[in-house]
Amino acid sequence: MAAVALRSCRRGLSQILNNGGLAALSSKRLEGDRRHKSTVQYASRPDLPKLAYRKVKGKSPGVVFLPGYGSNMSGQKAESLEEFCRSLGHSYLRFDYTGHGLSEGVLAEGTIGTWKKDVLYVLDELVEGPQILVGSSIGGWLMLLAAIARPEKMAALVGISTAADHIVTVYNSLSLEARKEFEEKGEWIVPTKHSEEGVYRLSMELLREAENHCVLQSPIPITCPVRLIHGLKDEDVPWHISMQVAERVLSPDVDVILRRHGQHRMSDKDDIKLMVYTIDDLIDKLTTLV
Repeated sequence: MAAVALRSCRRGLSQILNNGGLAALSSKRLEGDRRHKSTVQYASRPDLPKLAYRKVKGKSPGVVFLPGYGSNMSGQKAESLEEFCRSLGHSYLRFDYTGHGLSEGVLAEGTIGTWKKDVLYVLDELVEGPQILVGSSIGGWLMLLAAIARPEKMAALVGISTAADHIVTVYNSLSLEARKEFEEKGEWIVPTKHSEEGVYRLSMELLREAENHCVLQSPIPITCPVRLIHGLKDEDVPWHISMQVAERVLSPDVDVILRRHGQHRMSDKDDIKLMVYTIDDLIDKLTTLV
């Protein structure tokens, strides 16, 4: 699997680069961003928590961003993508899963199935036409699940530090004694640098339910273009998971891009530039084919 070739930018991306837009992405609080940033909206669902989202109207294919566990739609990748899509005139949507950010619900009560339903609701009710899904970490796993469930809504997939099956794989690799201890406590406590508390507290219900959504044990019935970006310095989700995804998806158009110094969040300026280049290349390819 060869790394994707980053071709010449189209006019919209070139304008961002020439105007210093990507160089400025390290500063999320630009006055211009405040003036032009999309407003928060809330989607009401019968018998389910409200979902908070931000939407930019524009051309197809649209882009939908899926954040990682415990993250939200206000992260640097999510906001950078909005600036990029707005510059090209393409539609864009970012949102918070149930129990995350501004959405209703309790994080500790959420499961992979819960958040998959959130993604499917967004695809069914909040956007129109085929979308490029951009999934970060667990968002990359949810991206795959959504593509399997809604193939007609997929224009392409871009996974960033994709964590497909990861929590299940790691938990099952623990010793019987360790698993018994966590089961008695009712939660798996995982050290992390990405939480103020310094740990993630994953419920046994989340872990048991997640086993129903594993995708790496058989071919993955996804046929749209797939791009997988992963850092070799990722200490949270090993890069070989992206390789496993690439080997199992049925699509003939799959590229894996490995960054030698990339870490899990992939939020450095050059990481974000690569993400934007990759999406721009896909939009160029998809619109050329039409």
